[in-house]
Amino acid sequence: MKTIFPKQQYHVPQWFVIDATGKTLGRLATEASKLLRGKEQSFFTPGVNQGNFVVITNATKIQVTGKKAQQKLYYRNSKRPGGLKKETFKQLQSRIPTRILEHAIRGMLPKGVLGREYYRRLYIYIDQNVPYSPKELKNSTNISQTWKPVTI
Repeated sequence: MKTIFPKQQYHVPQWFVIDATGKTLGRLATEASKLLRGKEQSFFTPGVNQGNFVVITNATKIQVTGKKAQQKLYYRNSKRPGGLKKETFKQLQSRIPTRILEHAIRGMLPKGVLGREYYRRLYIYIDQNVPYSPKELKNSTNISQTWKPVTI
């Protein structure tokens, strides 16, 4: 009996919309990374891009537990002498709230070419307003998927 190996050209990605209001950072990031990789499908294969598109709204309303809001640190480096900057969760949330979710989800994706392909399918927005509507996406020529709101 031959092993069935799913082909990428037969996969039709779906669009998932996640509202981040009141959600915990890590739990939301794991669900988003599973959807991006396509692990909910019965024919999941690690080396084939069978992922979906994920749109996360209300990124400013994400929560963390305990004292992480004051104690969790995010680092960035300009590669110049003395260029290491660090800021807390609260500071980064007030400055660039989407970067917190991007950082968490990117760390859960595979490293390499396939992980970068998955990451390109992630869209994070600060509030409920997105620059397109589900009707526009449904009627476009290259994207014929339907939106599925995900409850976590």
